[in-house]
Amino acid sequence: MADFRALILQRHRQLKWKAFDWLEATLMILCGVCITMFTLTVLLDVITRTIGAPWLWLQQVTTAFFAWGVFLGMAAATRRNDHFYLTEITKRMTGAPRNAIEITNRLIVLVVAVLIVWCGTQNALLDLGSYRMPSLIPLTVYTAIVPIAGVLILLFTIEQLVNGWKHGFAGPEDQDETREPVV
Repeated sequence: MADFRALILQRHRQLKWKAFDWLEATLMILCGVCITMFTLTVLLDVITRTIGAPWLWLQQVTTAFFAWGVFLGMAAATRRNDHFYLTEITKRMTGAPRNAIEITNRLIVLVVAVLIVWCGTQNALLDLGSYRMPSLIPLTVYTAIVPIAGVLILLFTIEQLVNGWKHGFAGPEDQDETREPVV
């Protein structure tokens, strides 16, 4: 089996459980597959239209890869602590302890993740039995990723909250003394 550790971001390691490293690596691979296939299907769409023989179903495949890539990317970015910073809220909390700001951010993300799971599930269930023409691709192919990504975001946010409470939210990379203070 290939070594997937190269795909795992080591920044903010204190917020991560090793048990989910394989999941982060898998998400990164799937994101790469989605962006590659998205690019390839757009290229094929342009080529087939240019030669006068368009594949009408190709835009629907492109849309599916785009949707899956976006939502898988959201989940991966949550695990990597690269996404979902609520800067407006943290600006209003000037003077609050760093842990309070980090906890507030993650609790809001937790609530949003629950809403994504709930609403995404309802939407995917409504799409069962509906199909896109002319390919007859079920609409659930496009919308099933929403609750899946919501569950992953929920899982990774809980992981960060538990580990942040145990080990602190700030890692060694946050202790950079060369940065200028924000005024």
